Amino acid sequence: MKRLFTATTMLALLLACCALALASSGGPGLNADEALAKLKEGNTRYVAKASVAPRQDAARRHETAIDGQHPFATILSCADSRVPLEILFDQGVGDIFAVRVAGNVAGVDEIGTMEYGAEHLGVPVIVVLGHTKCGAVTAVVKNEPVTENIGQLVAPIVPAVKSVKSRFATASLDEVISKSIEANVWQAISDIYAKSPLLKKMAAAGKVKVVGALYDIDSGKVQWFGEHPSNASLLGK
Repeated sequence: MKRLFTATTMLALLLACCALALASSGGPGLNADEALAKLKEGNTRYVAKASVAPRQDAARRHETAIDGQHPFATILSCADSRVPLEILFDQGVGDIFAVRVAGNVAGVDEIGTMEYGAEHLGVPVIVVLGHTKCGAVTAVVKNEPVTENIGQLVAPIVPAVKSVKSRFATASLDEVISKSIEANVWQAISDIYAKSPLLKKMAAAGKVKVVGALYDIDSGKVQWFGEHPSNASLLGK
């Protein structure tokens, strides 16, 4: 009886240790394509007014409080209040590792946060999400006067805007703004790879996928761009 009790106790301890290791290692158990599919399905529900608001109850809060967080997607988005990530992707507590900043720029703070999500939480996909009528991009296009802090914040947007203006010299202001918003998504992805050896290495090894997307604040629909057009080159392949 004593031997049986000891064996049972040891088994219980072993299972507990395995569970703890799994919880601390992070990772949602999904690959990048599966994670993107969940985001796409959630946005489709949102646009169709069929949101189910999953995993937003007390049980989910308790689960994440006890077992930790295991988000399946990291999203770098604008801080704009019209871009509510969990709502527009119809996801719940602990699903999205959100990084929000004006203009969805990829600076030191944002990249460090994304590195944590990829390396420590095992998140398989990073989405750089721009949005229509972005105030930060518009301010750069119009060269509006801003404070010193805001000027430093939106500095990463400047190359994207300059590129658009040089390529579309005869375009209307609205067209330049629209094209600059998309170009800024690509700029952010380029900056991620240029400034993060870790994320570049993980992306090259297929451990994380970085894609761009655009949210329409009027229709609620997300347009998916996929990986950077020069992805292989950016990763040194």
